[in-house]
Amino acid sequence: MEAIDRAAAAIRSGELVVYPTETVYGLGADALSSSAIERVFAAKGRSRDRPLSMAVPDAETAASYTRLTDRERTFITRFLPGPVTVVVERCSEIPDELTGGRERVGLRIPDHPVALALLAEVAPITATSANRSGEPNARRVADLDPAIRGRSEAVLDGGALEGTESTVVDVEAGTIHRRGALADEVERWLGEH
Repeated sequence: MEAIDRAAAAIRSGELVVYPTETVYGLGADALSSSAIERVFAAKGRSRDRPLSMAVPDAETAASYTRLTDRERTFITRFLPGPVTVVVERCSEIPDELTGGRERVGLRIPDHPVALALLAEVAPITATSANRSGEPNARRVADLDPAIRGRSEAVLDGGALEGTESTVVDVEAGTIHRRGALADEVERWLGEH
């Protein structure tokens, strides 16, 4: 738990942290801090018009930062924690920098014990892959780009990860934006609900 405490302290101080999820390694920063979010974009070399998602430990925390519809709550109960990113309406506490000025934000509840332990200490945090934009995702700590590792205050090692990206879905629109893990199940659920 000492590593989790150090990582949580780093995030509270505006620093970047690499953490494992059930899909790939993620790059975490305080999702409520414009300057921390800017550090994520700089580390990844990512265009500011490509929004970042945020991670929380549970649906109750999600409801503190988003405006969830009944349908979205039902979906979250079914699929999260898990390898799915749900696009939902954000509350005003979520900075424009995270969403590229959009009114909706990607929401993740990762199904990994290390990620959930970190999120129990500090949330919301950014949920984006710990790689340079356009480069392969990191499935192991050894795969991390030196630029990402060098800009991160802490790296939480969760071993080798599956490597499949999360499915990104807008439940209200009934749209899958990116097919990844569980995409067929998500599609089936959208058709039935």
